[in-house]
Amino acid sequence: MIAANYNPKESEEKWYKYWTDHHLFHSEVDNSREPYCIVIPPPNVTGVLHMGHMLNNTIQDALVRRARLQGKNACWVPGTDHASIATEAKVVAKLQSEGIRKTDLTRDEFLKHAWDWTHTHGGIILKQLKRLGASCDWERTAFTMDDKRSESVLKVFVDLFNKGLIYRGVRMVNWDPQALTALSDEEVVYKEEHSKLYYLRYRIEGEDGYAIVATTRPETIMGDSAMCINPQDPKNQHLRGKKVIVPLVNRVIPVIEDEYVDIEFGTGCLKVTPAHDVNDYMLGEKYNLPAIDIFNDNGTISEAAGLYVGMDRFDVRKQIELDLQAAGLLEKVEPYTNNVGFSERTNVPIEPKLSMQWFLKMEHLAKIALTPVMEDDIHFFPPKFKNTYRHWMENIKDWCISRQLWWGHRIPAWYLPEGGYVVADNESEALQLARKKSGKNDLQLSDLRQDEDCLDTWFSSWLWPISLFDGINHPDNPEISYYYPTNDLVTGPDIIFFWVARMIMAGYEYQGKMPFKNVYFTGIVRDKLGRKMSKSLGNSPDPLDLIDKYGADGVRVGMLLCAPAGGDLLFDESLPEQGRNFTTKMWNAFKLVKSWDVADIEQPEHSRLALNWFNNLLNKVTKTLNVQFDQYRISEALMTVYTTFRDEFSSWLLEMIKPAYGQPIDRQSYEQTVNIFEQLLQLLHPFMPFITEDIWQSLRTRKDGESIMISIMPQPAEYDENLLTRFEAVKNVIVGIRNVRKQDNVPFKNALELKVKFNNRYPATFASVICKMGNISTIENVTEAVKGARSFISDTVEYFIPASSQVDTEEMRAKLEEDLKYTQGFLASVMKKLSNEKFVNGAPAQVVANEHKKQVDAETKIAAIKAQLKEL
Repeated sequence: MIAANYNPKESEEKWYKYWTDHHLFHSEVDNSREPYCIVIPPPNVTGVLHMGHMLNNTIQDALVRRARLQGKNACWVPGTDHASIATEAKVVAKLQSEGIRKTDLTRDEFLKHAWDWTHTHGGIILKQLKRLGASCDWERTAFTMDDKRSESVLKVFVDLFNKGLIYRGVRMVNWDPQALTALSDEEVVYKEEHSKLYYLRYRIEGEDGYAIVATTRPETIMGDSAMCINPQDPKNQHLRGKKVIVPLVNRVIPVIEDEYVDIEFGTGCLKVTPAHDVNDYMLGEKYNLPAIDIFNDNGTISEAAGLYVGMDRFDVRKQIELDLQAAGLLEKVEPYTNNVGFSERTNVPIEPKLSMQWFLKMEHLAKIALTPVMEDDIHFFPPKFKNTYRHWMENIKDWCISRQLWWGHRIPAWYLPEGGYVVADNESEALQLARKKSGKNDLQLSDLRQDEDCLDTWFSSWLWPISLFDGINHPDNPEISYYYPTNDLVTGPDIIFFWVARMIMAGYEYQGKMPFKNVYFTGIVRDKLGRKMSKSLGNSPDPLDLIDKYGADGVRVGMLLCAPAGGDLLFDESLPEQGRNFTTKMWNAFKLVKSWDVADIEQPEHSRLALNWFNNLLNKVTKTLNVQFDQYRISEALMTVYTTFRDEFSSWLLEMIKPAYGQPIDRQSYEQTVNIFEQLLQLLHPFMPFITEDIWQSLRTRKDGESIMISIMPQPAEYDENLLTRFEAVKNVIVGIRNVRKQDNVPFKNALELKVKFNNRYPATFASVICKMGNISTIENVTEAVKGARSFISDTVEYFIPASSQVDTEEMRAKLEEDLKYTQGFLASVMKKLSNEKFVNGAPAQVVANEHKKQVDAETKIAAIKAQLKEL
């Protein structure tokens, strides 16, 4: 028995279990088959599913399922990221709630808590992806801190160090005062802020006058080492060679000259604070200025400042304004809008800070990764992101790879008792290197001290496509040789630098080739008002609630219907509702087909013609779909098959072949219809895996282990475009007949006569289809207009249906005049194009020919309408 209504929850549970029980997602090396591989962008191990994940993974699943249907050996590798900053912050917060401070614990004690947290909360998001229908090879699930991945990360660090690409030094870094760690430039998000510009008075030593300095950060004056002016600035020539006194601090500092100073900004006088500004640091290096670090790691003022010690930096900003004012050292304060850097993870303003860190030189890596993208060896979809990529690569800075955290891959560097350090894969190798470096063979491991810092999370993620197949530890193993390079990467443009670019670098450095062939950039999921979805705005629905309400297939369709590559998705709940309604349409079509009795009787002519039309249409649709997938126009591909099923299959084909009430369908038509239904299900399966499996399993008798997912889609054959065009004319005639029935309230059971004022555009071959769909008893050719009949024009052919009641000539006249006005307007627009020499001479010949055909058709129709009006 077929259920009256489709039950998504029941279907999803049943078929996901079936797929996993039969290991249908699993892939092994098979050199007789073409591989297709995607690696999942690893979500945070303790994360939960959000709308961005839904979009990204729906697209990945569609690509993987389509590859299986093409007979490829598809492998979608899942996994999670250890997310150093985010996870450590959660563990610290959890410990604080229990009255435990991180500083009270040893590293090993803290890591035990972190692993416990990860085991408790980790992997939830992967379970949630199963609800979506994600067909990942779960047997391959990886974690960036599992043994293989950790070994790979440490090997790469050692290798790059030995190549001279990793170094340690004091540099200006982005410091996160909340996470207490350095950040890379890519982990800083700049936001526009409405702040203040403070004009401070620096007294000129030995004189009564002042030099005025404009700054947005008066709290940093305790770190001032100099004042700088532009030697070309006429208004500050009097300061050349002088010294000034830092307000409140009373430190005497020199006035230096450098063309770096912007003459137009403020007064043209710049306070130089080498320890707390990137550009000031460069000036400090150039002029050998002392760097006074006035901040503690947590953003409070240090002892070195001498003033406001222990106060928070922003509290000092408020207090120092009052103190400067009271001392007569504040000239004025103005409103000012500037860009302030925030930590991407903790959302607190970063602090430029001089710090001893580990860095990776990027020049060589950027060079080997730029050309493949710019020359389209690696394709970006949409290609506009190539320019973004190029700009970053050509302006790249060394990557700060150390983090002052405990959760992560600990830097494999060991410090010797008498200074210096060694870098090694493990403790045993480190001890050997330390003995060799120091010349002391009695040196013990206990004499060495391993670096406390861990590596940036992205330092493990950039190896993901290689390390998933153990290609760092065993570079030529069968799996890396078979699955690498992977085929497609689906990700967001916001991590093009964090991850995409660095994976390309690692791919060429460690495998000598690209990590993936294509990169599909998704857009940002926004609400219908265009706002980015977020918890704080309360505009982000819970994806699992949506699945419960609309079914996984409904949600997938809703997400993809409006998801252009690289374009933002405006999400509204009407979209998954539309998806759910479509599943109902599919189920109703399935019930209709399975309700027919099948008999060994002759196939009607109208069924033969209709099925021939649809098979041609299906070949065209399949070819169109192939092109759309090749160009990563995923949303358009869904719309193509969606409208084909909804409009052409359900609304036209099934109605054309449907037997009369109580009558059987011929076996030939039934089998052809089932074949067509199966092919449509295969085209829909990448987007809607559950309902397509459910219907496919019931259309015919299947064996255990069979699945639509691993059935092979037939290749599209050639199709007759002329036939498809003529059949559109047939459909238009049927619509015209239906309109006449509607006007006269003639029920379908009452047969009608059809008179045709014949010309060669009349689709006479398909008369049986017109008779079936319009319930026409006879079709007769006439040479003149039929008086007193309802009429309509389709494709320049005039059709007449004798009226079942008195025809309202005024009503008919009004309709004809409306049609005439529209057709005349259409003709005018065509003539405007054809009178444009630039269009006629520049457009392809076929395009111009199509416009001439439109002209002839419109003129013919106008003449026919005028003739009918004359008859009235």
